[in-house]
Amino acid sequence: MSDPVQSSGGGEALSALLHETRRFPPPPEIAAQANAQPGIYEDAAKDPVAWWATQAERITWDTPFERVLEWDLPFAKWFVGGKLNASVNCVDRHVAAGRGDKVAYHWVGEPDGETRTITYGQLHAMVCQAANALVELGVKTGNRVAIYMPMIPETVVAMLACARLGAAHSVIFGGFSAEALAGRILDADARMVITADGGYRRGAKAALKVNVDDALRQCPDVRSVLVVRRTGQEVTWEEGRDHWWHDIVDRQPTSHEPEFFDAEQPLYIMYTSGTTAKPKGILHTTGGYLVHCATTHHYIFDIKPETDVFWTAADVGWVTGHSYIVYGPLANGTTSVMYEGTPDAGGRDRWWRIVEEYRVSILYTAPTTIRTLMKWGEEYPAAHDLSSLRLLGSVGEPINPEAWMWYRKNVGRERCPIVDTWWQTETGGILITPLPGITATKPGAAMTPFPGISADVIDNDGIPVGKGQGGYLVITAPWPGMLRGIWGDPERYKETYWSRFPGQYFAGDGAKKDDDGDLWLLGRVDDVMNISGHRISTTEIEHALVGDSRVAEAAVVGASDATTGQAIVAFVTIKGDIVQTPEEGEILVEELRATVARTIGPIAKPRQILLTPELPKTRSGKIMRRLLRDVAENRELGDVTTLLDPTVVNMIDEKMKARAGTDDDT
Repeated sequence: MSDPVQSSGGGEALSALLHETRRFPPPPEIAAQANAQPGIYEDAAKDPVAWWATQAERITWDTPFERVLEWDLPFAKWFVGGKLNASVNCVDRHVAAGRGDKVAYHWVGEPDGETRTITYGQLHAMVCQAANALVELGVKTGNRVAIYMPMIPETVVAMLACARLGAAHSVIFGGFSAEALAGRILDADARMVITADGGYRRGAKAALKVNVDDALRQCPDVRSVLVVRRTGQEVTWEEGRDHWWHDIVDRQPTSHEPEFFDAEQPLYIMYTSGTTAKPKGILHTTGGYLVHCATTHHYIFDIKPETDVFWTAADVGWVTGHSYIVYGPLANGTTSVMYEGTPDAGGRDRWWRIVEEYRVSILYTAPTTIRTLMKWGEEYPAAHDLSSLRLLGSVGEPINPEAWMWYRKNVGRERCPIVDTWWQTETGGILITPLPGITATKPGAAMTPFPGISADVIDNDGIPVGKGQGGYLVITAPWPGMLRGIWGDPERYKETYWSRFPGQYFAGDGAKKDDDGDLWLLGRVDDVMNISGHRISTTEIEHALVGDSRVAEAAVVGASDATTGQAIVAFVTIKGDIVQTPEEGEILVEELRATVARTIGPIAKPRQILLTPELPKTRSGKIMRRLLRDVAENRELGDVTTLLDPTVVNMIDEKMKARAGTDDDT
């Protein structure tokens, strides 16, 4: 495997940025009251295991743990001997402490005007009822339950009910197809599915129960299906197997006596794409994961549970939703916003109306979404009172500096620190981030490992790189939220994450250290192209493209080329109505190609740039580069069921084919 960022032409643009980028010191008004104070890094570095033991005091243990860590590389056990219940930590203990009237969630539905406010006391009653219903339907400790739901409060209730019983939940994003759903149910050997008749997507009703019915034709061992009535769609029904939520859950008692489970009791399985066709079932257990989520949520977002309103603008079907919509915020007794819809459902100012109405103080979202909001224009956030915001966050992929600055200026109004976070499904929680109050921030930089996390950037031989150099991002010591394996496949776990650099977890991402030693993420190493023997990061080219003030978003992929091995193909969306004619489009494309050549070097000039009004994105906001690679290679398009708008990629594919054979590069 070649070094992802060492080349004669691929690193210069970002290297220049690393030398010249602007630093923003912590705002004094935040620094004075921040949860993280100077000395936290030093305290954690002295004895990371002991530091995490101290953080474990944030949660309630029925039985104290005897040992903090057992490490049999690559298998870890944290808080050995301790017993706890995740549901009790997220709900019961807050009610017992007299905070039952505190709001847990302000839920906002996609249809404009549909809202629900749920207190911790109400959430406790709902979770107890759901747990009692699951017991009636035969769920036992150690079972797996598949959850295929829209973004509604019952999804959180279902997760916590499973956790309460010691049954691992496997939440499957509601955009997945019946085939994908069946594969995940079979792999986890789930015997129950919790779903809804449907959900809302861009104002239209999207079916869910019909996909479950199709999937279960391949899953004969599923005994029960619990269905929430969400949209009123007609559904088919199998007597004895299918049950309406309102029929069976709503009649249950609102109290339930919880059990307490070992710290290593499986909490959930989340499936993520692998290099093979078979998805990986990432296993997280209870104690370490909950400590990691609560601790990172407390320090990174500087949470003040008494006053903050926290909004993670993601889907519960992904790990960001698990850790920072459900387990982290609830463990810390926080009030959260949970939003069902797309950013423009009900108008392009929908998000800003939500911030204004609920006085959101912390907003955490993806760079792709930020760039979409940029494309729509600064007039939408400018029209609303965003003065309640005091902290902004970014998650999911490296954020380009222009989007970072737009976010700071137009959303944070130049006063809100931005925590640009790096982590993965596998890590359970955030690993690399600034800490508001003590860490300076830089546009586009994730900055430094979280206290108690040991991370480094190494070269192809496993040797740490110096300042101003790049390589592979690795984690060099175990951490509490780490995955405990791939469900049912320990050998695949070892091979996937621990074989490339023995003794170190290889994250699969490239990174650079700047002259201060701060970290810049470069994206997946499989998003590094080999152009005539030069290794060039797609992220660097995307940064160069979106550095042009006319560009809203860019996605870059590699395509086979007989001459250079790989060629660069860029898909670009333009702000507003800058391009009015095909001729103007061709001129802009040539200017953008020249910009890349000037910024990075001629070797990085895209072979083709396709101007398109949208990029294909999942509902969680991630650009589906896999599908763009299919388009660039003129392959049959893969599964598009997870896309927010499946018609987008078909439009791009048709446009690409229409250009095939022409002499220009647009």
